[in-house]
Amino acid sequence: MKKTYSIYLFRHGQTAYNRDKRFTGFHDPQLTKLGIKQAKKVAEKLKNKKFQVAIFTRLKRSKQTLNEVLKYHPECSTLLKDDRMIERNYGKLNGITHENFIRIEKFKIIHRSYNIAPPNGESFAMVETRVKSFIKDLKKIIKKKKCNVVISAHGNSIRIFRKIIEKASPKKAIKWNIPYDKFYEYKIV
Repeated sequence: MKKTYSIYLFRHGQTAYNRDKRFTGFHDPQLTKLGIKQAKKVAEKLKNKKFQVAIFTRLKRSKQTLNEVLKYHPECSTLLKDDRMIERNYGKLNGITHENFIRIEKFKIIHRSYNIAPPNGESFAMVETRVKSFIKDLKKIIKKKKCNVVISAHGNSIRIFRKIIEKASPKKAIKWNIPYDKFYEYKIV
């Protein structure tokens, strides 16, 4: 019987942008007090899991959340930064409030459309290209190191990661809510 390894995937805690219902994208706000509590909640849920590799993005919210998780995991010996799991780039919408965006005529088309990108931003299809590449390399890391991996990522990259791994349709995936205080576990052979 082949040995399986686990991938533990979670979203960063709440930021001021999330709290204020702003499109965060590539902007880099820190966690709020609630965001730190959410990160600690994820850390508590992962406390009894074991992993040797941790992956995060360049954004503070990813690193801050992972740091809470790592407090329980001295066995984690490898930290990797990989921006293929970074948030969707909202382009010109980065930083504006959802309320202001709703006033834009194309709100419904851009917000949850799989193939249409915001001005100077990414569509979900574009995010899928980089997440597919990430998953391919992630499987190589797991095969080579024979280890479990934890990933501190962002709502939209997680949405697409789940779409690929769970073989979901784009229509289903774009409707998923990705909570701040939950993790997803996937087994890889």
